[in-house]
Amino acid sequence: MIDVCLLGTGGMMPLPNRYLTSLLVRYNGKCVLIDCGEATQIAMKRRGHSAKPIDVMCFTHYHADHISGLPGMLLTMGNAERTEPLLMVGPRGLEKVVNSLRVIAPELPFEIRFKELKEDEESFTMEGMPDFTITAFRVNHNVTCYGYSMSLRRQGKFNVEAATAAGIDRNYWGILQRGETVVDESGRTLTPDMVLGQERKGIKLTYVTDSRPTDSIVKNAKDSDLFICEGMYGEEDKIAKARENKHMTFYEAARMARDAGVKVMWLTHYSPSLVNPMEFLPETRKIFENTIAAKDGRNVELKFTDEK
Repeated sequence: MIDVCLLGTGGMMPLPNRYLTSLLVRYNGKCVLIDCGEATQIAMKRRGHSAKPIDVMCFTHYHADHISGLPGMLLTMGNAERTEPLLMVGPRGLEKVVNSLRVIAPELPFEIRFKELKEDEESFTMEGMPDFTITAFRVNHNVTCYGYSMSLRRQGKFNVEAATAAGIDRNYWGILQRGETVVDESGRTLTPDMVLGQERKGIKLTYVTDSRPTDSIVKNAKDSDLFICEGMYGEEDKIAKARENKHMTFYEAARMARDAGVKVMWLTHYSPSLVNPMEFLPETRKIFENTIAAKDGRNVELKFTDEK
């Protein structure tokens, strides 16, 4: 199960009833925060979340509405006596940008580790979580910008009959079920494929903001259980402005959701001028029916198919 909370849905500037876009993802005791604009801390507090346990921060790009809340967030984490290292992921220049913002947060009781994205697409896993993969992929904004997909693999079912027939001692079953290889007392190498069935369908989440429609988005969002995508403008006559500023309309996002075969799409990163996103849903749903105009704090637990 993956717990997903869209902390804020605003673009450009925080509003009294709409915080800047950021996403909190939790799985198996680990936390990933994507983007950290102004008021992200407040949005987290409103949902009952603490900044201290964040393990990874991913940044789509370095426009202020996506990173200006970082110094305060780091200070809060430090004041909570955090000592565990924090991994930060983002486009080239990440370390320089973060260290510049840290002029007002120079001393922290924990180490910051940097992973700067250099390729059009890069994947990595968190320490101790080989089944949970984060993939960053280039999108099309007026500065270097990335989207992120998170995939949770699910191994096949444990086959008791196969384990028994192979004469594998029960003491090794748990190890093999975790996907690990082990050598038994007789010196025989035991591998997970000896006892596990075919890999089952996992869980996939994709997050994209500040971009024109691209093939890379459709490719990486393919078959996502949840696709969170920018919908800067709902008005059809804003298409020229969307193209000029490298943003998206509701309808462009919907076409990508349809083409990627996702299950559900949440729209986010609304223009401050977009007062009522719900107003434009009927036309958007003609393109992709399972579209939701997300509000701040929208939360869902993504579960494996047979757990729903």
